[in-house]
Amino acid sequence: MFIRAEHFYWFSFFLVLIETLGVLAAIHALFTVRTAQGALAWAVSLIFMPVLTLVPYLIFGRNKFSAYIKARRQVDNEMHQATFNIDWRGWIKEVIQENPDQRYSSVKAFYELTGMPLLANNNVQLLINGQQTFETLFMALRAAKKVVLMEFFIVNDDALGKELSDELIACAKRGVKVYFLYDRVGSIRLPGRYIAKLVKAGINAYAFSTKSSFINRFQWNFRCHRKITIIDGETAFVGGHNVGVEYLGKKPPLAPWRDTHMKLQGPIVTSLQETFAEDWFWASRTLPELLFQTSFPIRDVACQSLPSGPADSQETCSLFFVEALNAARKRIWISTPYFVPDEAVWSALELAVLRGVDVRILLPSRKDHLFVFLASILYSMEAVRIGVRIFNYNEGFVHQKVVLIDDDVAAVGSANLDNRSFRLNFEIMVLAISEAFNKEVANMLLDDFAVSREKTMEDVAKYSTLYRLGLGIARLLSPVL
Repeated sequence: MFIRAEHFYWFSFFLVLIETLGVLAAIHALFTVRTAQGALAWAVSLIFMPVLTLVPYLIFGRNKFSAYIKARRQVDNEMHQATFNIDWRGWIKEVIQENPDQRYSSVKAFYELTGMPLLANNNVQLLINGQQTFETLFMALRAAKKVVLMEFFIVNDDALGKELSDELIACAKRGVKVYFLYDRVGSIRLPGRYIAKLVKAGINAYAFSTKSSFINRFQWNFRCHRKITIIDGETAFVGGHNVGVEYLGKKPPLAPWRDTHMKLQGPIVTSLQETFAEDWFWASRTLPELLFQTSFPIRDVACQSLPSGPADSQETCSLFFVEALNAARKRIWISTPYFVPDEAVWSALELAVLRGVDVRILLPSRKDHLFVFLASILYSMEAVRIGVRIFNYNEGFVHQKVVLIDDDVAAVGSANLDNRSFRLNFEIMVLAISEAFNKEVANMLLDDFAVSREKTMEDVAKYSTLYRLGLGIARLLSPVL
């Protein structure tokens, strides 16, 4: 069977067109993608594999999406102007400015990085698994009297999702004002009827999305990965859990699910309200009702909210990990589901090891995203070579995002140690300075290490050449994962 001349002509024309568009997109990537590694990875793939990579680049590749970033910053400014008369920082004690304790000097850069103050007089409760997290969260919702602010990256319409909607609707029936924010990409499987039911009950519900032009609809990179709940301006929840039965460990093959949240009370709740208000204002162009406490009981934990996102003037999330590694003098233990460090974080890891710091990283032994998992394996192999202790969790999938520094600093939140959290997602971490809380987090991680397998140089030597080639390809793609 012969190919007709006109068919060959149109096929050739299509190939030339795709290659031309690939070259133009590669040039665009070189000027717009935030990192040199990411720009190179996209440029090479767009030139040599445009048929496979052109559409993914349109959807995922424009890391430095200037129009969106400009719009987000404008919305943040509008929100702050709208709340100008609410000077909540005027009546809250900032520890970092008033306490000469050496513990606080090690985290001074975080204040300059985020603009969020380090605040005294907080109470912090560690919530180690999904059952404990959602039991505590639902109990707090049942006690809500005035306002509930809630945002999640993933919300599923399963048993846990239905239980959450029932609790929120019960709040609304009692006269509580409920503001519910979910990420459009993360919750892409959430049916419209779920939100319609909430709205019908009087709940304010919006999706966080890039919006609003036609081209923007193809840009899925920027996602609100934060998980924040604030009740009556007094109690907050932050961590790694989303809303789905898998987070309760009830969905094979990743079950049981290992994750961590924290419950917070004190002035740190006000900082978290500000972050929620920015996200809500972007999605709805309205302000939620904010409740600010003016006095607090004396408590023993100093806390700092560390929000980060692609609209920041610097790469806040990456710099958070760099500063955490640089601040460590005795130990830094990190739990993360994805280990794809950039050059700055990698250098900080090496320097920490050279200083004699006990550097440990807890990673999954099971995969939920193939290429990120493979890239994590290669980086973990190289980390073992430089002296980092890598532990692979064996009792399910570890999804928690925890950083432990020395004997008195710990952070829990939503940020992963990968490029997406560094540069593309809106994230939140909460830093707590407390020897007692640090010890509690350390004991939790020691229990995790006890059911993990430490990777050794012998393990690294077992990988075949073909497998290493696959890992190398994954690493090549890591800046754009």
